[in-house]
Amino acid sequence: MKGIAHFASGVAAATFFPWTLAAAQEGNPMYFILGGAFGILPDTLDFKFYRFFYKHELYIEPVPNQTTPQEIADRIAAGVALAMDREKMVRIKLSTIRLGADYWQQYTVKFDAEKQQVLVKFGPVVNTGQVPVPGTEPEKGAVGRAALPCPLHITYDASSNVDIFDGPTFGFKKDDKNGMTFHFLPWHREWSHALTMGVFFALLLLPFLGWRAALVIVAAYSAHVLEDQLGFMGSNLFFPFTKTRAQGIHIMRSGDSLPNFTTVWLSCLLMFWNMYRFQAAPLHAMGFFQIIFWGGILPVGFFWLVMKWLTRKNKDAGHETIDTSEWEESVSV
Repeated sequence: MKGIAHFASGVAAATFFPWTLAAAQEGNPMYFILGGAFGILPDTLDFKFYRFFYKHELYIEPVPNQTTPQEIADRIAAGVALAMDREKMVRIKLSTIRLGADYWQQYTVKFDAEKQQVLVKFGPVVNTGQVPVPGTEPEKGAVGRAALPCPLHITYDASSNVDIFDGPTFGFKKDDKNGMTFHFLPWHREWSHALTMGVFFALLLLPFLGWRAALVIVAAYSAHVLEDQLGFMGSNLFFPFTKTRAQGIHIMRSGDSLPNFTTVWLSCLLMFWNMYRFQAAPLHAMGFFQIIFWGGILPVGFFWLVMKWLTRKNKDAGHETIDTSEWEESVSV
């Protein structure tokens, strides 16, 4: 999910503790701040710190207007072959292709597990907002194809666009299925996205902030980790006792608008409910399910209908980053 959704859910988790609201009424917002801060901390650790220290065995750095799709595909296949000879994961870093101050050459990498190959295709030139520059869309661009030395088991999307700022990392590791498991962004949701890390931070700050703050930290941090399990990538839930990411339950994606809107909206409702139920003598009587129905189900349902109406023309587009038929119609180099 987006940062604002994690922040809101962290603050909402803090309001389930009566001392959070009691302190706020006295002018002390500490528990609200802790909830929001530790609600977004797992992603902050990954994107603002850890990824800059992550080591890669192979760097693919295309040269603008020189490197071909076939060269990129061959290097990725070579990285998979290298992983066959090692017990540890081999990590491949793909760099973006910057053409100017606000222009980037987009390219797409697709892993075809059925045909056991990797494909690379250049797309249009895009600006920093990822909007294609008119006139740069390739009609039938060349496709680089390289055979993979073993079966590939994909745990995330088969296709990835590489365009602006920092490119993705692919991890390949031998598995017990006589093949190789593909890991997308192996540095993300590793040790940082563990329920045990929430307990660790709580214990670390316990002597300074007290046990009430420690409980808020655990709740906010856990909310982030559990929300991410709704997606595809999953998290390493019990690091250091577990070494790999547990698969998510595949019901949403981190960038989807409806889950992010719903999370923020319901978080606000939960904050309101907790403020209401901890009042000594509320002026109006209302029930939890009343609030959820009138304040949650109806507006979220309306938002869903609006989104369906706005995207009705693209209902068959799916989540593929590129039409698969384009790969078959293009000429291989």
